[in-house]
Amino acid sequence: MTLPTVPDFVSTNDLKTKSQPPVTEAEMIQAVRTLLIGLGENPDREGLLDTPKRVVKALKFLTSGYHQSLDELLNGAVFNEDISEMVLVRDIDLFSSCEHHILPILGRAHVAYIPNGKVIGLSKIARICEMYARRLQVQERLTAQIADALQGLLQPLGVAVVVEATHMCMVMRGVQKPGSWTTTSAMRGVFADDVKTRQEFMSLIKHSNSFH
Repeated sequence: MTLPTVPDFVSTNDLKTKSQPPVTEAEMIQAVRTLLIGLGENPDREGLLDTPKRVVKALKFLTSGYHQSLDELLNGAVFNEDISEMVLVRDIDLFSSCEHHILPILGRAHVAYIPNGKVIGLSKIARICEMYARRLQVQERLTAQIADALQGLLQPLGVAVVVEATHMCMVMRGVQKPGSWTTTSAMRGVFADDVKTRQEFMSLIKHSNSFH
């Protein structure tokens, strides 16, 4: 069953209504039991007795972004400031799940914007990244959602987002290429239109692909 498409900017109540699970938790637990049986396991053996419950709980946590909204995250943390210099938060750890295999996407986001009379609390930038990451994702869409959220909230002169991530669906299965990283970017406003501004941002985030 396809989950409903949730617009980037919706009220808290609208988001929660549209993202209600179509089945009960008991049905989800039973589905995990069925998967275990299909894999050749016995879900009634000691080590697996509580596994279906744990899997459902973990999946709900990893996709909790479906039940959050920008309204809730911001909580009024947008302020009027007469500045127009670049604001950059880099190396924001991201943990997401690919929508094709429900395997981990591990990486980081670098987010910058140039204010146009409004600024946002720095921690809120990280929380916006986390909200969109905690959904079933493709990296390209995740990157664009973060950029569009900030652009819509602040109407800044420009927004730039770069996401660097490694995908377990490429590392653990398929081509099995550990060490491979994917980089995606979304440029809005002056970051898209002005080469010097874009180059300044890219130079500030330049580093090797490895966790600190």
